[in-house]
Amino acid sequence: MARKFLVGGNWKMNGSSQLVSQLVKALNEGSWSSNVECVIAPPAPYLASVRSGVREAVGVAAQNVWVDPKGAFTGEISTEMLKDLNIGWVIIGHSERRSIYGESDELVGKKVAAAVKAGLKVIACCGESESERDADKTTEVVFRQIKAIADQLSPKDWANIVIAYEPVWAIGTGKVATPQQAQEVHKDIRNWLAKNVSSDVADATRILYGGSVSAKSSPDLQKEKDIDGFLVGGASLKDKEFLEILNSRQ
Repeated sequence: MARKFLVGGNWKMNGSSQLVSQLVKALNEGSWSSNVECVIAPPAPYLASVRSGVREAVGVAAQNVWVDPKGAFTGEISTEMLKDLNIGWVIIGHSERRSIYGESDELVGKKVAAAVKAGLKVIACCGESESERDADKTTEVVFRQIKAIADQLSPKDWANIVIAYEPVWAIGTGKVATPQQAQEVHKDIRNWLAKNVSSDVADATRILYGGSVSAKSSPDLQKEKDIDGFLVGGASLKDKEFLEILNSRQ
């Protein structure tokens, strides 16, 4: 099955009105293959302006969401708010949410289920730390994280799920998994989906690589069979480089 390549840009807690205008202008004026889907995730205060300013073909994602549709949850963002702003995507389970804010596998699974139920598309993140990789626990950790998500979903829900494999040791460090290292884990994830969800879901689900993706590393990474795109961090804040990454796949 042909899976449409997806390049996501996670701006994290970076940006200003000036930078938003610059990046939106670059995406509106830039071009890339129709075989590549683009989704950007600005910080919450800029979601509305980015969605109203960027062309419709570019998806816009929130970086987080809460499990309840409304209520006394100070500082949180609901699925209903995102829908009200015409935001179609959300990133859930990023390693920074897990490590800094203590989000458990179970909570990540519940967030994913709530977002899908509300009609949002989800980029669900998984990945191991450097010590876990050194201890040969990569698949143990990644499978545990994905299982917590799968336990909350029906097979049909997976049509709205994209998995992002982000080795924690490569996020913001400048270290990048080799294409072979990334492909190995992506293949393991796809095999897990085939065994534990269904072969159809395994064939259709896009699995992105994230972890210091750059214009330099993206051309070789995108050649791997089971790498269906990228979740880009720092390079997504550099308009020319992000467009280069979008164009690494034709």
